[in-house]
Amino acid sequence: MKKIFVVDDSSTNLMAAEDVLSEHYDVFTMLSVTIMFDIIDKVTPDLILLDIMMPDIDGFEALKMIQEKYKEIPVMFLTGRNDPETEARGFEMGVVDFITKPFFGPVLLGRIKKQLQIEDTIRELKNKLKEVSE
Repeated sequence: MKKIFVVDDSSTNLMAAEDVLSEHYDVFTMLSVTIMFDIIDKVTPDLILLDIMMPDIDGFEALKMIQEKYKEIPVMFLTGRNDPETEARGFEMGVVDFITKPFFGPVLLGRIKKQLQIEDTIRELKNKLKEVSE
């Protein structure tokens, strides 16, 4: 089963995401980026849902840190911010999608499913390229 990290400083948002996702994925909820980095070397997620506005390390700084060491893990912002400047900055930095809070369960599931399918396809193509070049 695919593993999803949900990082948000609101336990209400974490519970809501877990309720929607836990039937389909192994869901790991975390109240801070610091907790996520404590866990990520032990459990590698297939996708990270990351809030932007958090007290310890904000989502943009966390995204930079993730990309330095875990570039292959796709990150989606799960955020209450929905202004175009924030979205543009996130996409420029490498986030794969934005989901605004409060989220609608079927939309959250659909976007995650589609992103994981894209990641699987990329992995398969890389493996085929490796086989051909050997």
